[in-house]
Amino acid sequence: MQFEMIFHSWQDLARLLTIGAAAYVALVFLLRISGKRTLSKMNAFDFVVTVALGSTLATVLLDKSISLVEGISALALLIALQFVITWLSVRLKWVDTLVKSEPTLIASEGQYLTRAMRKQRVTKHEIDSALREHGYQAMSDIACVVLETDGSISVVPKRRGVEVPPLVAGNRS
Repeated sequence: MQFEMIFHSWQDLARLLTIGAAAYVALVFLLRISGKRTLSKMNAFDFVVTVALGSTLATVLLDKSISLVEGISALALLIALQFVITWLSVRLKWVDTLVKSEPTLIASEGQYLTRAMRKQRVTKHEIDSALREHGYQAMSDIACVVLETDGSISVVPKRRGVEVPPLVAGNRS
């Protein structure tokens, strides 16, 4: 094995440590000023931005041809675009619809909605697991189960004396 595969030079190591620390501080600063939304539970859009940020940071650290200023600019661009898209999605319904999915009813009135489950690729075992996580043992205790936009499963219990709202058309199995 060649020694160069293990260690190139002290200069390369110093560059990595310096650029890495500076890029990390810049990323944390940019994330803090962009607001809580950037670090919230992720829908698909937020996940893509997070992966892109990680990829960009790794590239800045390892690619000597990219300067620190270029790397920080790329990170700032991704965060700025994410901020603009989320700002627009709060104000324009069509932008919100474009970047986010809608919650999906996957069980109602004690019944699994198999068509919705199949479309969303959710199994009965996953729903049963969510019931247990929320402290319920049986579907008969549940008014409905919803697959949220971030992929989490919400469980709404039945309340004694409270009517369960009718299902949205097209969600029945």
